Amino acid sequence: MYIAHNMARRLRNIKSNISFTFLVFVLLVLAGCDGTRYVADGDYLLTSARVSCENPRINLTTMDTYIRQRPNSKWLSTLKVPLGFYSMSGADTTKWINRTLRNWGQAPVVYDSVLTARTVEDLTAAVRNEGYLNAQVVPQLSAVGKRIKVNYDIVTGSPYVVRKISHNIEDPTIETMLTQNKQLLDMHSGQIFSVNQLGRNRNRITDYLNNHGYFLFNKEFISFDVDSSQMNRTVDVTMNLELYRRNSYQKLSQHPVYRVRNVYFEGANTPDFKLRQSVLEQNSFIAPGQPYSAADLQKTYTRFSRLQAIRYTNIHFDENPDSLYLDCHIQVSPQKTNSIQFQPEGTNTAGDLGAAVSLIYQNRNVFHGSELLNVTARGAYEAIRGLEGYQSHNYEELGLETSLAFPRFLFPWMKKSFHRRSSATSEILFSFNRQNRPEFQRRIFTAAWRYKWSNPQRHIQYKVDAIDVNFISMPWISETFKHDYLDSVSNRNAILRYNYENLMIVKTGIGYTYSDRDKTIRLNLETAGNFLHLLASPLKFKKNAEGQNTFLGIAYAQYVKGDADYTRLFALDDRSNLAVHARLGIAYPYGNSTILPFEKRYFAGGSNSVRGWSVRSLGPGGYTGKDGRIDFINQTGDIKLEFSTEMRSKLFWRFQSAIFVDAGNIWTIREYQDQPNGQFKIDTFMKQIAVAYGVGLRLNFDYFVVRLDMGMKAVNPAYTTSREHFPLVHPKFSRDHAFHFAVGFPF
Repeated sequence: MYIAHNMARRLRNIKSNISFTFLVFVLLVLAGCDGTRYVADGDYLLTSARVSCENPRINLTTMDTYIRQRPNSKWLSTLKVPLGFYSMSGADTTKWINRTLRNWGQAPVVYDSVLTARTVEDLTAAVRNEGYLNAQVVPQLSAVGKRIKVNYDIVTGSPYVVRKISHNIEDPTIETMLTQNKQLLDMHSGQIFSVNQLGRNRNRITDYLNNHGYFLFNKEFISFDVDSSQMNRTVDVTMNLELYRRNSYQKLSQHPVYRVRNVYFEGANTPDFKLRQSVLEQNSFIAPGQPYSAADLQKTYTRFSRLQAIRYTNIHFDENPDSLYLDCHIQVSPQKTNSIQFQPEGTNTAGDLGAAVSLIYQNRNVFHGSELLNVTARGAYEAIRGLEGYQSHNYEELGLETSLAFPRFLFPWMKKSFHRRSSATSEILFSFNRQNRPEFQRRIFTAAWRYKWSNPQRHIQYKVDAIDVNFISMPWISETFKHDYLDSVSNRNAILRYNYENLMIVKTGIGYTYSDRDKTIRLNLETAGNFLHLLASPLKFKKNAEGQNTFLGIAYAQYVKGDADYTRLFALDDRSNLAVHARLGIAYPYGNSTILPFEKRYFAGGSNSVRGWSVRSLGPGGYTGKDGRIDFINQTGDIKLEFSTEMRSKLFWRFQSAIFVDAGNIWTIREYQDQPNGQFKIDTFMKQIAVAYGVGLRLNFDYFVVRLDMGMKAVNPAYTTSREHFPLVHPKFSRDHAFHFAVGFPF
């Protein structure tokens, strides 16, 4: 029996090694294919196109965007696999294999001297616009066989400097406004001359005037005269701002300043759709009597886009003949008020198969104020295998969640002006969850009051949990489970016992998120139990057998928890980028608690953590699990530290690849008998950092991403031998790998 098992294990390892070797072989063959197979005699395969410049003031990343012709794309910025696929195809395109290879691949990029000349022109113009009026771009060609490299060498010379600035503003009212706001004329003598700076000045002045009543003003009324006839590399700049004339038949005049006369809301009061007038006015920044403002127009669009009851908004202004007044028409188109969704899903928990179904009802205009009512009913069933000593072998779950979101900041004594300024959402939530397992029954009741608001101009979002109450009740625990885990003297586990008792969590928290195209920062802080702890003494709360204060007969948790999360994307080329991620989390139980509630503890391993380990299988520290049935409790902690680097690259169609390195672990703050070697210590925690590496394949549909990652252990902090400590040096596929199937990017 042992021999047969050993042989089967070896065959699996051999099969895995053969598959991995074959994959590497195919990639190397594709990368090494002769890409010049379909390059005609006299032509060249473009293998490199780069920009160089010795002047550190020139941004090479910006200049790289002007290159008109680029070489064939690479997988992971290294392997020209698409070119390899194309080169492997035969000339007969009537055969499906040749057509398939060409569809997967990419035709060789043949060097084009015309595109090189256009690139030189564009680069020259771009550098001269930065003030280097005598700049030259020299294309340097390097050909070997049928391959050629192009390097665009930028020679800037000395920059031109602004000697004198003058303004010719023909409209006296605008001249007074600009004189009083000198920051709009952002140019001074002695600075390097820049055409791009002139363009920014023109846009800045245009935006300012558009926001102060100048409805018909546009940047074409502003021009610049630049005199570079001086012999000492200096220029004289004159800004011209012309008078207004709508067409060639009109006389020149001062630019008209418009005010809003009337604001009409259309489409918000029909037999099938009603939205309160006060809600429309509160979300509109355009009001009668105010000067026209393009910024207020954009803010109104933004605020109306947040209203769940509205599908889209169209705003236009009508001029009134012979007057400087505008009538504003805000037309709204309603969303479908009621909707029902049915969501079936399959579940797989440690090999136990099951099914779940959710029924979701939404009403987007409950009280005719664009309030969003969301009611979700969920049921789940799972057949549990391998349990001995239990009467039932099934898991059943029923849940009901109701939330009501208001598109405004609900708070007593709040000024109306604050409501207008804040782009907030207030939410009330109630939920009940009933779980019946063979080992126990759990009931969870949740009630919460939350706020969310954002500042889109600064890419910032805030979240405040004013109060979040959770009652966790354990009405029944099987005798077998009590005997094996809770009451057994030889297997008594404090963390396990704490999480199978009735518990109350009353928490408050705040969250901050900054997110732009390349960077995301998340900060969260929450605390629980403090308010109840202040009332414990004056109201004489009773204590339980463990000495904890209780409220309504239930012990309450007391802790503080903070999380910081950082993600940054770096573009490597047009097909690849580098993603860097770091996370730090610390939670500290105190006062009425010595152990964190299970739902608030950290775990490591899994598709969004250190991917060489399966979910909840890493840590804390150097802890080595002994009993897989309860390690999901023991392998949790109070501190989490993680770092990840991932290079992502487009392959073909919607497929993307990834190469990643993950590092991190979790630790406990206190020393727990059931988690030996798991406490965080300054002198040992660096030695307990786990490291993993791996590859991934992603299917990107833009609105969601499906990914498959395979991670391998590199450094294992939980080991008994040196070979287990450094799997990178002593790899064993069956022991060190973990596959992860997930939706969405890991960070």
